[in-house]
Amino acid sequence: MLLEASAVGIVPQVLMNSKHAGRHVKSEHANQPGPASRGLALRRRSNRMLLSASIGLAGEDRLKCQFDMPAKATNLNKHGAVVQLARDLIVGAVIVIKNNRGTQISARIVSQLTASKGLSTYGIEFVEHDDKANNFWGLSFPQNA
Repeated sequence: MLLEASAVGIVPQVLMNSKHAGRHVKSEHANQPGPASRGLALRRRSNRMLLSASIGLAGEDRLKCQFDMPAKATNLNKHGAVVQLARDLIVGAVIVIKNNRGTQISARIVSQLTASKGLSTYGIEFVEHDDKANNFWGLSFPQNA
């Protein structure tokens, strides 16, 4: 694993291939079979890394108020992450995520995982699937087995 911890503010914890993807509180695909109903044998597009990174998020919240604020990203993967911030966002909305190197990329809110005491946690996926997205975290992700 290549990790540029000082350059992107990523804190390594543990490498994992998560099998708890079905814990969605809200999902834009509520009427479609989700990860939980398809079973745990379904493979992820990329392995998750239980890492934490300081990021910036910008967009529009549920009340249609613009925001640009710091946030925390965890469970990083090649296609997105889990983000935590003090805003109520709409599943399906597109936000802009900025890493500590100044790279910005669009991401879609795909699920709300938790909401408690003014802090919400969302699953996001990158809208673009290009080199900018593949290198956004400054990590080399292991191949899925």
